[in-house]
Amino acid sequence: MREGARRGILSLVRVSGNVCQATIVSPCPHAPSQEMALLPVELSLAITPRERCEIIDVTRLIREQAGDLLDRYRKAVYCSFHTTAGYLEQGLCRRLGGRGKDVDRLIRAIQRIFPHEAGYLHDQMQLRDELSAHEKETEPTNADSHLTFIGAGLRNCVTYLNRPGQSVHFIELDGVFQERRRLRRTTVVACNGESVVHRERLAVPVASSRIIDSFNLKDARFGLFEQLDDRLAQLGIAKGRVEIRLAPHERHVGLTVNEYETLLMRNDLPEALSDPLRYMMRRGRQLLQHPLSIPGKTRDYATYDLIHLYNELMDVVPLGRTVIDRILSVLSTPASRILRLKRHVSLLVSDSQGGSHGRVVQGTYQSPILVQHHAARDGVRYLDIAIRSFT
Repeated sequence: MREGARRGILSLVRVSGNVCQATIVSPCPHAPSQEMALLPVELSLAITPRERCEIIDVTRLIREQAGDLLDRYRKAVYCSFHTTAGYLEQGLCRRLGGRGKDVDRLIRAIQRIFPHEAGYLHDQMQLRDELSAHEKETEPTNADSHLTFIGAGLRNCVTYLNRPGQSVHFIELDGVFQERRRLRRTTVVACNGESVVHRERLAVPVASSRIIDSFNLKDARFGLFEQLDDRLAQLGIAKGRVEIRLAPHERHVGLTVNEYETLLMRNDLPEALSDPLRYMMRRGRQLLQHPLSIPGKTRDYATYDLIHLYNELMDVVPLGRTVIDRILSVLSTPASRILRLKRHVSLLVSDSQGGSHGRVVQGTYQSPILVQHHAARDGVRYLDIAIRSFT
């Protein structure tokens, strides 16, 4: 890493090949001694994928540009600013073996539940009233990527304990559209610890007549983000994260961070969650009704029933039978088995955009989303909010 970056001067470096730009946006103390605690450091990376689905080793890119910077810290927080690209949690990656090819096998197995261009309402641009005529021509048909992100348990923000030689993978599900490689952004904040500086419980009105429904927690009517900004200003936090967790008594509900597009969240997602195995097989049959309109690699999609998929996972993914049983059980039971896997989400707080205090940073289309598959008692859900400051 160049000396200027060590002293806090903005440093822009480039990587050829898989085009990565890494910017040091906040410094650690220059010439630190062993006794002097390192301040958190934030790195912003811009990545141009080469394929639609790609597993990218972010730690390798950082080592190439910043040397052993991450190794000086106990943990690192990885944040994606996209709804079709994110991270798996460290525990699951460790059980996979930590290699990119093992992560890739798992993701591609989950993708078979949600094949590309399978008639999703989200991808029928004539129904997307919020898009202009030009946007309808350039908008990717990527409902499958959103659903894979949610179904595979990808996260927008994860925390990893730093381990020697460890790889952390940015999982891209929609990196190329119409031969155009899309620009992706991810931020990494290295720190030695974090402390909870504020807790509170919030009531969220979620009255609905639908059995399965979703709610955009970024919607101004909930006032959540306004409250978070007020709290962050009062606390004066520069870097940290906000953890949104379902209250312990909440049932039949889950959280994710994704795009809140009406057709996707009110139609495609509920249909998939109501009975995933039946959904998987029905989509396959629908594809086969129009075999010339689908890619060759998905034409045999309907032949993958539960047994075939189970055996394939057992052969290629080194998770063990218990974990495979848990993953595949979501295909033959209602949505509760999927939603139970995600009871909290994290949002990065950073002062990298300027201002007197850190703010929640998210991509343009990212929203924390609450998905319930039974109506809430009294039409209210309760969220436990914890604000953590990095040290």
